[in-house]
Amino acid sequence: MPSGSLPVTLRLTGRRVLVVGGGHVATRRTHALVDAGAYVVVVSPQASAAIGELADLGVVTWHRRGYETGDLTGAWLVQTATDSPIDDVVARDAEERQIWCLKGGDPDAATAWFPAIAEVDDVTIAVSGGGDARRAAQLRDAVAASLQGGELPLRHRTHHPGGSVALVGGGPGDSGLLTSRGRRLLAEADVVVVDRLGPVSLLDELSPEVEVIDVGKRPDHHPVPQDEINAILVREALAGKVVVRLKGGDPYVLGRGGEERLACEAAGVPVEVVPGVTSAISVPAAAGIPVTHRGIATGFTVLTGHEELGQLPVGGDHTIVLLMGVRRLATTAAELVAAGHDPTTPVAVIERGWMPDQRVTVGTLTTIAEKAAASGARAPAVTVIGDVVTLSPAWPT
Repeated sequence: MPSGSLPVTLRLTGRRVLVVGGGHVATRRTHALVDAGAYVVVVSPQASAAIGELADLGVVTWHRRGYETGDLTGAWLVQTATDSPIDDVVARDAEERQIWCLKGGDPDAATAWFPAIAEVDDVTIAVSGGGDARRAAQLRDAVAASLQGGELPLRHRTHHPGGSVALVGGGPGDSGLLTSRGRRLLAEADVVVVDRLGPVSLLDELSPEVEVIDVGKRPDHHPVPQDEINAILVREALAGKVVVRLKGGDPYVLGRGGEERLACEAAGVPVEVVPGVTSAISVPAAAGIPVTHRGIATGFTVLTGHEELGQLPVGGDHTIVLLMGVRRLATTAAELVAAGHDPTTPVAVIERGWMPDQRVTVGTLTTIAEKAAASGARAPAVTVIGDVVTLSPAWPT
């Protein structure tokens, strides 16, 4: 901030603001001043079509002539942008009348500067670049992007009536795969209800004031039943809090997000669903396995590994993706073979996909259970069955 200046926010609603000039700068300033609620008077022999339209609509008053000293009467602020000696005259007159003057193209001679402005929710970002408009715009855009992406906090320090719930898909666990919308909602949250498979590393970035409720489930161990999770979401939102339900993968892909949404809606709680990068597709991708591939597989099925498998298409050209099915892998493989699948169908078990300790075990329907047991494979893991497994770098050539 330059010496001798103080950033302030002006409340211009209903107050007279004079704009001298009708070109590009004058047009931009006129629109901004109108948006701020000011009573805008434009003085210029010619003006842009945009200013003309605003005048025709009665939104601004346009005097189609040159500037006169009396035009400053009653003005709280003046913007001069004629790119001519008239700007100097207006600035001198404004100084004599103690009216703040924005001087287009000559910030050093102005008594006020117009910042680069952006709105993110109810936050206004105003950046002054030391008189350099381009620099200010670049800084404004960077701050706005950080707010929108959740890198900077947006949460209110006081609660407002009526809370809300956001069901956020956290992806397979790598924080870099969370969507920017998900990050932003985390930055706004008062309460985060988290699964063990979500990107829990992001919890370290939360403000100490944010309450974190762990409802993580493990195979055959559900310490917090789904009905109770639903009740937690409703209870916290009805208390006026912004609640984020941070889930692994995608809320609507075997994540029971639909149940949570219905429970919130039944209680009158607003719900937003933020899709996530589902583990069913992204974890195979981490192992170099596309679930579909031209000439190899044209479709795929996603299961939890607990369902009846006899109705699935038989053949390696249809990919089967199993979530949460490592413990019954031997049973699953046997059921698929009994249903008509080729015992030599390639299989991959990908543990902790996208994490630094990711591991891939490959085999066939006949051998995969033994190989997975020998390697100590355990959840979280995704199993892929089909010819696309041969595209993985882990598949022996």
